[in-house]
Amino acid sequence: MAAPTVSTWVPISEIGLNQQIDINSATKKYDIGKTVTCRDMGTNSRGEAKFRYAGGLDDTAVGEVVVFDGDITLRAVARSKGPVGVAMSACLTGEYGWYQVTGKARVVAGTLSDNKQAYLTATPGSIDETVVTGDHINGMRCTTAADTGYAIVMMNHPAVADIDDSA
Repeated sequence: MAAPTVSTWVPISEIGLNQQIDINSATKKYDIGKTVTCRDMGTNSRGEAKFRYAGGLDDTAVGEVVVFDGDITLRAVARSKGPVGVAMSACLTGEYGWYQVTGKARVVAGTLSDNKQAYLTATPGSIDETVVTGDHINGMRCTTAADTGYAIVMMNHPAVADIDDSA
């Protein structure tokens, strides 16, 4: 059996966490919507970031983009609307976990080049750079096309609303 991983995200906005940033739990340990600020202490540090606590949903993978609809978390897909986060664990229905909402994040992505605006796609949880009116993720921009299937984005409380990108 492999040794458990240790989160490289360390809280700086409070003394400690009862649930690490990259771990999901069947027990609700915080109020839905609670946020915490952390610093990445890993070798390839991503600096500081904020995370939002929320309920999980089936088939979510680490790095997938989600939309928050009140207390409900939904995998983001084309035409989704609302505040956006990035899953930090494979948090399933009936579980609770953290979703990144600011800072540098590693996300599931189709074709994304450096310094491009992020858009929702027809693939649940994924983003790309194809301009589609209404799928523009305000507050999320690709900084690096990381590796196959992923990109590093910079985000600041991203959200999706009907924005006309044709102008």
